[in-house]
Amino acid sequence: MRHRNKNKILDRKKAPRLSLLKSLAESVILYEKVKTTEAKAKAVRPMVERAITTGKVSSLHGQRKLLAAFHTELPVKKIMEVLGPRYQSRPGGYTRIVKIGFRQNDGAEMVQIELV
Repeated sequence: MRHRNKNKILDRKKAPRLSLLKSLAESVILYEKVKTTEAKAKAVRPMVERAITTGKVSSLHGQRKLLAAFHTELPVKKIMEVLGPRYQSRPGGYTRIVKIGFRQNDGAEMVQIELV
């Protein structure tokens, strides 16, 4: 039974799943718009929202938390310098998921996750 387990498995073991979500979150932050499946977008949305909320307060502790959450320093730099000040007055809801249709080969529902 999976009572109180909120995380989506995405048909992967834990380490590949975390790596996939970290890289997808990096892409959303760097490019501000990514096409992916609906399940992956819904799984990565809380990671991106938490990262931007952490970056709104410019502190060394927040910067180190973000460095631990991503593979590289580029998204951390963008969050601290660009996205944190941009969303300073916004209380949450930094991402939007827009449905764009179905994938040709397997019929998976494709969405576009973007920063508001």
